[in-house]
Amino acid sequence: MDPRRSRNPYELNDETPVYVISVAAQLSGLHPQTLRQYDRLGLVSPDRTAGRGRRYSARDIELLRTVQQLSQDEGINLAGIKRIIELEHQVAALQARVAELSSAVEGAAVAMQQREAQVHASYRRDLVPYQDVQQASALVVWRPKRSSE
Repeated sequence: MDPRRSRNPYELNDETPVYVISVAAQLSGLHPQTLRQYDRLGLVSPDRTAGRGRRYSARDIELLRTVQQLSQDEGINLAGIKRIIELEHQVAALQARVAELSSAVEGAAVAMQQREAQVHASYRRDLVPYQDVQQASALVVWRPKRSSE
């Protein structure tokens, strides 16, 4: 399921595309033409309606502000900003994968501990009678049989 879509159509979250381009431009402090350019360059790609109109989410608007801040305040060109955004998405995906694998490892460790406890519980703990043997002075020599005999 697309994470940008919620199960309940009336439930709004940061990923819900609700803002038309003019409202997104006002909220981000950018010109609508700048938003179109960012979309063409793949910096901020809003969802589209059936009529191909752009719909921006709150997360898209935050990203627009970040792009503008990196461009104006940090002096990073748009190609560099695109690479930064791609790397941030990659880091987020890798962090999610690490969390998933850590959870799997923890689950495997718990399962292993449970199985180890089962094995230990299955040991027979019968008492073995002990007989005190008198020390004898006899010497027994063992010789293996030869295969030719």
